[in-house]
Amino acid sequence: MEDDKQSVLAQRLRALRRARTWTLKQAAAATGVSASTLSKIENGLLSPTYDNLIKIAAGLDLDVAELFTASDAHMGTGRRSLSLAGEGRPYETPYYGHRLLCTALSHKRMMPFHTRVKARSFEEFHDWSRHRGEEFVYVLEGEVQLYTEFYEPARLRAGESFYIDSRMGHRVISLSKKDALVLWVSTHADIGEE
Repeated sequence: MEDDKQSVLAQRLRALRRARTWTLKQAAAATGVSASTLSKIENGLLSPTYDNLIKIAAGLDLDVAELFTASDAHMGTGRRSLSLAGEGRPYETPYYGHRLLCTALSHKRMMPFHTRVKARSFEEFHDWSRHRGEEFVYVLEGEVQLYTEFYEPARLRAGESFYIDSRMGHRVISLSKKDALVLWVSTHADIGEE
């Protein structure tokens, strides 16, 4: 069946849009992501960038993790969420292999990821990643290079970390032979606006 082949994200996004009785054009207006991009995501033809995930979640007034929770498994706000060793909801992009951690809570102010940094060069990226919020990255294994709009590139090894304002363009690449592993924590897009 076609629905069985679609990702949880594709199914969830379509269900959320339809529950609001929105057309793709209305969803695009609410999220700031083009109707054609939303259509490709809903049909499993495109894996959105993290920036687009944030826009979609904000436009739907959801936590990013809620985009990956099947409608029938979705739960409201809870008090605690655990991710045991090896657990987490996988999310692949061309540059990173993310595992979203502690996804059971909705409307969190932080989004933690266990990330495998696959990108190997600055030129692999089409554009800077930038969005509202802040990010903290702690290198677990390997070595990464952080590129930002306003600073010289920084090399970071296991045990080192960075914290940035996510509105500043940024990219992270692996300098290791193997993909570097990091703990990546991003704040919700509207943090500090209350």
